[in-house]
Amino acid sequence: MNRCSEAAAVAATVPGSGVGAAEHRPPMVPRQASFIPPPVPNPFVQHTGLGTARLLQAFLLGIILLPLRLILIGLLFLLSWPFAAAFIACCPEKPTYPVTDWRRTVTHLVLRYLGYALYFSMGFKVSVKGKPASALEAPIFVVAPHSSFFDGIACIVSGLPSLVSRYETVQIPMIGSLLRAVQPVLVSRVDPDSRKNTINEIIKRATSGGEWPQILVFPEGTCTNRSCLITFKPGAFIPGVPVQPILLRYPNKLDTVTWTWQGYTFIQLCVLTFCQPFTKVEIEFMPVQVPSDAEKNDPVLFANRVRNLMAEALGIPVTDHTYEDCRLMISAGQLTLPMEAGLVEFTKISQKLKLDWDGIRKHLDEYASIARSSKGGRIGIEEFAEYLKLPVSDVLRQLFALFDRNRDGTIDFREYVIGLAVLCHPANTEEIIQVAFKLFDIDEDGYITKEEFSTILQASLGLPNLDVSGLFKEISQGDSVSYEEFKLFALRHPEYAKIFTTYLDLQTSHVYSLPREVHTAASVASNKVCPEDHEDRTSDKKDD
Repeated sequence: MNRCSEAAAVAATVPGSGVGAAEHRPPMVPRQASFIPPPVPNPFVQHTGLGTARLLQAFLLGIILLPLRLILIGLLFLLSWPFAAAFIACCPEKPTYPVTDWRRTVTHLVLRYLGYALYFSMGFKVSVKGKPASALEAPIFVVAPHSSFFDGIACIVSGLPSLVSRYETVQIPMIGSLLRAVQPVLVSRVDPDSRKNTINEIIKRATSGGEWPQILVFPEGTCTNRSCLITFKPGAFIPGVPVQPILLRYPNKLDTVTWTWQGYTFIQLCVLTFCQPFTKVEIEFMPVQVPSDAEKNDPVLFANRVRNLMAEALGIPVTDHTYEDCRLMISAGQLTLPMEAGLVEFTKISQKLKLDWDGIRKHLDEYASIARSSKGGRIGIEEFAEYLKLPVSDVLRQLFALFDRNRDGTIDFREYVIGLAVLCHPANTEEIIQVAFKLFDIDEDGYITKEEFSTILQASLGLPNLDVSGLFKEISQGDSVSYEEFKLFALRHPEYAKIFTTYLDLQTSHVYSLPREVHTAASVASNKVCPEDHEDRTSDKKDD
């Protein structure tokens, strides 16, 4: 028996290699509850169905209400602008000191009443529960859920506190003047130190003892459909001062206010809202939340506690989605995938798996190359096999099942990212790559020939007629594969690492329990692929 045949005999006896009963296969990797799918798959989409009756009602009412309300809104903006202009006349564009004289008192009083009139002219019926805290009691307001540009009503009801806004916004005529009248915290996209400067400005104002106006923050950082509370950004909680949560509800039969990444546009929502007889909005001021000593040192802990309290009061779940998920949604759409395919709960995945935005975005490109031809943007066993240039076999089904966390027969992008990080990348070490190379290099000449590659792969997959020429060409630049070529391919395609390590672990575990007539052949390969200190070697498998 030649060396290739000996190695094939060993591979064929390994449980899970495609030979033998299914009940002898190794068990699936246990699932951690921390990686279970979110209770709300996509909080960034809103589909408001408009039946014929609703459309007819909106059309008939809009004939009168729409032009009337647009005229009133224009007049109120014209009335507000002189007061805002008078307030900012002697103030720098970027506030450096608080305005505390009569201008602040008079301007805020007038603008607040005009703000109420503005929302009334839009058709809003505002109901308020609770009272806003003073600047000494709570320097910061946190408002959630953030679902619309109409959420600005919270700023009016809470007494016109300062907002965190982009620097570009204050450049808009008239709108910029009104915004500057509340002395906003401005964020610049072109300044590399903008985030640090913004945090320092919030800390300075929040700890000023009431000299600066209170600050109102939407901690989610983007709009959702109000079905859950996504991750709170820690900016409002870094100062370690008391905050007052504010809840927003829109208890209307027809939702015309939700402004998400998939749904109606700004103009469409304005027209639909202005054509309604009225739109209800409820604003609830919750009790002030004072951070503990631990929460002062850990703003994320403080943010999570406040978010949980607000979610409980609203009766909705929390998820670990964030603005970065929106960016991934857009990227997925550009890659001709369904936009929701890009959702991974970025906060949880990035923290637990130590992945950054660039790493996850790169995985999205890889995923799109596999899933683009499939229906619904999900990878099935056939697409998985085609990508790996391997046939569907028991071993491939086992690898697929490790990725398919919810066992629905497909792999979504979230499962793909988790699978690569938890199953494949830890197995793709220099040591494992060296061992795998030795496994295929049967004659130990430092190169893998096509015959050697076919022998091991055919036997381990239990498919003696398997054609591996396509996969071999992917690795090789010629008639044989050097270690550097093999290593480069393994690093670019970590999915194969799990196939290698599963084979090696199974051989290590079972080679010594083989029948006597096979044991001699097995010892040749086991000396090559198993370190001599195999008794102390721990498995690279991780419970994910």
